[in-house]
Amino acid sequence: MAHHHTPKPGFVTVRGAREHNLKNVDLEIPRDALVVFTGVSGSGKSSLAFGTLYAEAQRRYLESVSPYARRLFHQLSVPDVDEIDGLPPAVALQQQRGAPTTRSSVGSVTTLGNLLRMLYSRAGEYPRHQPIIHAEAFSPNTPEGACPTCHGMGMTYDATEASMVPDPSLTIRERAIAAWPQAWYGQNLRDILVTLGYDVDKPWKDLPQKTRDWILFTEDQPTAPVYAGFTPEETKRAVKQKMEPSYMGTFSGARRYLLHTFSNTQSAMMKKRVQQYMVSAPCPTCKGKRLRKESLSVKFAGRDIAEIAHLSLETLAETLAPFASNKKKADPAHPERNIVAQRITADICARLQVLLDLGLGYLTPDRSTPTLSPGELQRLRLATQVRSNLFGVVYVLDEPSAGLHPADTEALLRALKGLKASGNTLFVVEHETDVIREADWIVDVGPAAGSNGGEILYSGDPQGLESVQGSVTRNYLFGRQSIPERPAYTPKDWLQLKGISRNNLHSLDAAFPLGLLTAVTGISGSGKSSLVSQALVELVADALGHAPETEHEETPQAQGPAGGQIASGMEHIARLVQVNQAPIGRTPRSNLATYTGLFDHVRKIFAETPMARSRKYDAGRFSFNVAKGRCKTCEGEGFVMVELLFLPSVYSPCPTCHGARYNEKTLEVTYRDKNIAEVLGLTVDKAHAFFAGDDSVQRPLAVLRDVGLGYLRLGQPATELSGGEAQRIKLATELQRTGKGNTLYVLDEPTTGLHPSDVDKLMLQLERLVAAGNTVIVVEHDMRVIAGADWVIDMGPGAGEKGGNIVAEGPPSTVADSKKSKTAPYLSAFIASMQ
Repeated sequence: MAHHHTPKPGFVTVRGAREHNLKNVDLEIPRDALVVFTGVSGSGKSSLAFGTLYAEAQRRYLESVSPYARRLFHQLSVPDVDEIDGLPPAVALQQQRGAPTTRSSVGSVTTLGNLLRMLYSRAGEYPRHQPIIHAEAFSPNTPEGACPTCHGMGMTYDATEASMVPDPSLTIRERAIAAWPQAWYGQNLRDILVTLGYDVDKPWKDLPQKTRDWILFTEDQPTAPVYAGFTPEETKRAVKQKMEPSYMGTFSGARRYLLHTFSNTQSAMMKKRVQQYMVSAPCPTCKGKRLRKESLSVKFAGRDIAEIAHLSLETLAETLAPFASNKKKADPAHPERNIVAQRITADICARLQVLLDLGLGYLTPDRSTPTLSPGELQRLRLATQVRSNLFGVVYVLDEPSAGLHPADTEALLRALKGLKASGNTLFVVEHETDVIREADWIVDVGPAAGSNGGEILYSGDPQGLESVQGSVTRNYLFGRQSIPERPAYTPKDWLQLKGISRNNLHSLDAAFPLGLLTAVTGISGSGKSSLVSQALVELVADALGHAPETEHEETPQAQGPAGGQIASGMEHIARLVQVNQAPIGRTPRSNLATYTGLFDHVRKIFAETPMARSRKYDAGRFSFNVAKGRCKTCEGEGFVMVELLFLPSVYSPCPTCHGARYNEKTLEVTYRDKNIAEVLGLTVDKAHAFFAGDDSVQRPLAVLRDVGLGYLRLGQPATELSGGEAQRIKLATELQRTGKGNTLYVLDEPTTGLHPSDVDKLMLQLERLVAAGNTVIVVEHDMRVIAGADWVIDMGPGAGEKGGNIVAEGPPSTVADSKKSKTAPYLSAFIASMQ
């Protein structure tokens, strides 16, 4: 680093960036501008924007903080780059896929919650003689505010005989008490009942009520000797003769076990299991409002705080506006309260305005965060930043247009330009051509993905990109595009839904053509996901008799009654597959190869090599999750965690296997000159060539390449994959199952995170599913997908309570002519650009 370049004024200069797949890149990007990073999925644009620029800005900031405070941050690793000049402090707005807790809400993410609590505390109308309550007491998450009966959850959970014993014709030995734990602990409880003299071989319904009540509801915990494996007669004798027992067991009633586990377990799986045997009801004390009665007795604008937090942001703004403009007085008797009310409501209304501009007016402050889409959550965070009025900061955004209808994208661009106008720089990673066209400067990364990317193809003003030969992006920006012709399909029948009520849908009827590709469109919050990902999926799953896989461990409250039924069409559906953006695994142990089932074939190939056979190694020897083959030091993780005092714990490659995950003996076995660890290090593209001639491995690899994932490594941990990548891995896993047709595929915004060229690849895959006699329904904003579908159902006309209706339906060309649809103008413009 002896040759020091003179930094260019007004620019951020990057030299020698090698993070991830970047190939030693040099780059100059302007400050105080909207800079968009483009390129195909996996080309390295995020490695540049987040992994290099943001990581470096964060590292510099943290170096100025004491080591003690530093550990409170989620630290990124130090980027692999020679030098960066002229970089201001940065704020990152990423799409979180984490599962936020149910206690976090729209109000807490946007700080509206704090302001509303302050408003009620200082300017609310109190009943006579009630002392002033502090703001904390208006939050159900504090001991001061929580309703004492339900502890601020709004629901009470209890267990009844019917909920714990679903089938009373069974005996206790046959597990009549389904709520008891399975395996050893349940056996132990049954053995104790035998010792205590209860009849475990009589059907539950024939036992006296007093006995049943004691077993289920007792709070006593008697200890008793347990004689494992003895019959009731032998046990009786053993007790009489005071024989030495196998051990002393402690009894717990079924209800006590359930409530104890429900309130104390850390495991989401356990919580889910015990919840099935419990009955939940709105809390009788607070009626589900989660607060104590003192807090609910304070009113503002005639409503208590729970009622006001349940209004949509749009209605909330209308309610508070008169107070903010001083047209209405909060409390004529107390002028000081009016001043406070005016100040706080003015602040709330200013914040609400930004949220309304971003098209989020249909949300309510009390809506819990897990029920929001990643796009909605990112826009909430963006709104909070727009209001913070910082100056001279770099905002790094990850696909802010994800999940946005073109009409909402325009509002987003206005917000971004507002941030730029107040003297900030925006670095945006984006695929949406409408956003790219608005950029002041484009950095195109490519030419392809993974190891075939990582180069800067172009850096300059948008017009100059048109003449760059290697750029895939330019064809889509400058209108040289076409959608592959698809054969015209006629529906083999219709799936008719009647009387759907859910969130903002009120007894809606909808019909989906079977054997076609249907796109469900509409602005954000119009009810697309409620119709497709919730109602449709649940009703079909119910008709097929299996529970749908849920996205969140935390169960979001269903908004209102889930009414509706399937009127006809089920006879043509044999299987339901929901392809969503939930991670394919939450630990580094699950990866691309294990999830797709590809790894099983690879391990078999290794087990059949001459060396493996002579050493009697089976396929299990080549799994890094099985003790015999994996490295002892890191137990097959490939790295060890080093705990540092006052600093974040660091993962460093395992000193024994150096990240290979296997022990030396396992690594001595090779196939075509590579050992198992080296094979896991191959990208999908390289592995495809490596396993030439082996069909069982080639087929899954070919499909992964078809959905544009050729750049991922076989052993890439699930934790490193984006939501879009996870979704495409699931799709690929489905595509390699040669099905019989008659499957219904539901995809929620599959183009999130996809470059237009990858969207074309996705369309080919969806076409394959339809050609095989399946039905595909996608919720989508991307015009390429909508124009390429057979049938379009457009929801609207507005968001929230102003939406929830079907505005237009038919083939894309018909919907494009609709006068009522907000999607139509964008769709007809897109179809026109293709002619």
